[in-house]
Amino acid sequence: MYSEILVPTDGSRAAERAIDHALNLAETYDARIHALYVVDTSIYTSLDAGADVVIDALEREGEAATRHVREAAEKADVEFESEVMTGTAYRSIRKYTEDHDIDLVVMGTHGRTGLSHYLLGSVTERVVRTSPVPVLTTRMQDEEETEESADATGETNTEPAE
Repeated sequence: MYSEILVPTDGSRAAERAIDHALNLAETYDARIHALYVVDTSIYTSLDAGADVVIDALEREGEAATRHVREAAEKADVEFESEVMTGTAYRSIRKYTEDHDIDLVVMGTHGRTGLSHYLLGSVTERVVRTSPVPVLTTRMQDEEETEESADATGETNTEPAE
């Protein structure tokens, strides 16, 4: 059913859950994992002098994030490819999907946060709307969400998020 699975990663905790799902599917279907990190250069177009320094640092971060996926894939004995690209995140993900005959994209619903998230919108949402292949999204439930649930209701939410 799936032979090429793309897991875009930004190194966040939300990406971790997507990586776990992608590896599980790759093991099940004997598929290859593709890890992709996109340095979203659209955010840094207005930084004239310091843009190169920021982009270089983000490319190094991308190498570390994809290396982490490679290590997990090697442990699971799953074939692996990776790339660090520059461009607009959702467009780069779509282009990679088309160029590498990806069957499925697996990604977290939340990654990096902050002002860029509000200005640019959700990368995951744009990928879901524009992807030529199915997109499996994973929701991260972390301790903070569990604590917020407990604060709001007086009870601790011990059910896993699906």
